[in-house]
Amino acid sequence: MNNPSLFSPLPKESVHQVEKARPSLNFWQDGWSRLRCNKIAMVGLFMILLISLFSFLGPFLVPYTYEKTDLTNTFLSPTWQHWFGTDELGRDVLVRVMWGGRISLAVGLVASFINLVIGVVYGGVSGYFGGKVDEFMMRIVDIIYSIPILLIVILLMVILKPGLANIFLALGISYWVGMARIVRGQILSLKEQEFALAAKMLGATNLQVLFKHLLPNTIGPITVSVTLMIPNAIFFEAFLSFIGLGVSAPMASWGVLASDGIRAIRAYPYLLFFPAFFICLTMLSFNFLGDGLRDAFDPRLRK
Repeated sequence: MNNPSLFSPLPKESVHQVEKARPSLNFWQDGWSRLRCNKIAMVGLFMILLISLFSFLGPFLVPYTYEKTDLTNTFLSPTWQHWFGTDELGRDVLVRVMWGGRISLAVGLVASFINLVIGVVYGGVSGYFGGKVDEFMMRIVDIIYSIPILLIVILLMVILKPGLANIFLALGISYWVGMARIVRGQILSLKEQEFALAAKMLGATNLQVLFKHLLPNTIGPITVSVTLMIPNAIFFEAFLSFIGLGVSAPMASWGVLASDGIRAIRAYPYLLFFPAFFICLTMLSFNFLGDGLRDAFDPRLRK
């Protein structure tokens, strides 16, 4: 049976190439391919891109500036010359909505970035190591969580001055604690499962187990939390602007424009409609995208 003469190689024309039933995809490529199949999520992503282009490129395409006043053209209704009308100082509402989108989106993106980086790492380390490390780290979270963020902002305004930088600082101090709790709970339930124990047995370090095996399995809750954090941060900034702790004049966010429009809602409803419309559209778009990302990048839903 071991005689080499009994065996001969097949001729080249008889060798068939193995056809792959499905191309090999990594985690992110597979998630993106499934995200593209979710029409609602892609609509949300498309609307977010349009709003971003509208906010960041739009001001360069219109002949007005956000601070230019014209007292001879106050409270003009929407026309072909002023698509969104003008306000009480004759300023073009369209360009002010564009600039307001920059500020509101910047607040949302900064909040989500802080939420993602600090919250995920902090919660992951706390949940993975457990014991006294977890106890100490979670007590810090409880202390920060017990202080209202509005109080933090007011104290910052007393020490410093109202402005966008202080809003970013307030978000950096307290907005990540919710994410840390979510990630910690997910890690506590995952770290004792078979795939994590197998990674340890194969010689993976603690950091490799945490960042390569455990945290990818929490992408579903993380993406939902991040995408919901963006509209929440936009509303938070709008509230601060409404009470006078937001951006300084003449710049205005969507929240400032909405609060200004409330005063004249009966006579000039368009002043409230346009900023409120973009706030609602942004919130819906991020919610649609967040649901799609949860379904696309959650490893437990992969087929």
